[in-house]
Amino acid sequence: MTASRYGHVFAALKDGCPSAWAAYTQHPFVTGLGDGTLPRAAFLHYLVQDYVFLVHFARAWSLGVVKAETLDEMKICASTVNALVNHEMALHVKTCAAEGIDEEKLFGAKEEVANLAYTRFVMDSGLQGDFLDLIAALAPCCFGYGEIGLTLAVNAAPDTPYADWIATYANDDYQQVMIAVGQMLDAAVIRRLGPDYRQNPRWARLQTRFTVATELEAGFWDMGLRGA
Repeated sequence: MTASRYGHVFAALKDGCPSAWAAYTQHPFVTGLGDGTLPRAAFLHYLVQDYVFLVHFARAWSLGVVKAETLDEMKICASTVNALVNHEMALHVKTCAAEGIDEEKLFGAKEEVANLAYTRFVMDSGLQGDFLDLIAALAPCCFGYGEIGLTLAVNAAPDTPYADWIATYANDDYQQVMIAVGQMLDAAVIRRLGPDYRQNPRWARLQTRFTVATELEAGFWDMGLRGA
């Protein structure tokens, strides 16, 4: 298996659900970000819900510190929480503030069903399972946004109003965090399942968690479009 930018394990998981991955990373919401045709109302609706999502996502990564078996795993999970809380969420606050939506309103926004389904699936994966179950459920969001950011940075229309969003996920800071997460995931899987991890009986369960989370990502974009 040839490693992707984010490692061998991610490449294998992505190869295990090609249709779901394409539906997520090539969704009309994503193409609308790139060509600038996404309605502003849809983007803001998504952004508010994504802020709420990131609150729960940060909590799930914090659970990774508890579930970790090595110091490196703890460090990566902790640094990812920092990147989410102190950097990625800042884009949401900045953009929504310009539209008259302050951070208090963002934090208190009512979660939509698609948001509830996704965040609780991720948390349940970590609470019910072990470190690998949790990371498999977290991975589609992390690596998917990294891929989408890089693709749109190359192909987006020069006048798209969503250039700041694209830059957040295409920039070197985000990409380096994702590369580190990918390296950590490779090491974590080999540590627990061995070098022939795809032959391990546990692999099918990890693939299922990754695939379901990927499908929930596409559902999140659907939710965003309904806000137009």
